[in-house]
Amino acid sequence: MTTNPAKEEFVSLLESTGRKGVGSVVDYLGKAGFFHAPASVNRHLSHDGGLLEHSLNVYKMAVRLRVQMVEMRPGIESRLPEDSVAIAALLHDVCKANIYKKVTKYRKDANNRWESYDGYDADYTRFPLGHGEKSVVMLLRLGLELTNDEVLAIRWHMGAWDLSFQSFESKSNISAASDVPLVAVLQAADALAAHILEY
Repeated sequence: MTTNPAKEEFVSLLESTGRKGVGSVVDYLGKAGFFHAPASVNRHLSHDGGLLEHSLNVYKMAVRLRVQMVEMRPGIESRLPEDSVAIAALLHDVCKANIYKKVTKYRKDANNRWESYDGYDADYTRFPLGHGEKSVVMLLRLGLELTNDEVLAIRWHMGAWDLSFQSFESKSNISAASDVPLVAVLQAADALAAHILEY
């Protein structure tokens, strides 16, 4: 049987939090294809295992940001518990676990001729809920114990890119959530991973 070191690292990090419900989350992610899914259809880490790779990248970036924030503002350490950073960073994109399917796509080659290649499409119809909200709902349904700060960080990890950001209520909510250090750390870690590390 082949091993997957990235999956083992992911599971070990989650289990190290000692959080109630982690086992059921890991079981679900395995069944839902999380560990083999791409991170996106055609942008960052659009390949098998990309979602797992992205989640670990976000975690590693969030840990570094946490260290820097605590050095710069020591009083903030209690508001950025290590287990919360791990939970939020590793699980922020669980909503993507079962939305991708492999398809054949077409593009022009260097000689301007059509060629086929393997790609992905996303199907959001099974549970059409907003990106961050969907991850939170899924985790709570799986029995994972989440703090309020973790819920807010996962919910708002897309920041202004969230489609629901257009409403006045959403603007007020994200403005208030931005005062939570974990929200800012996760937003920054996700953006740095997706737009710098993974391109």
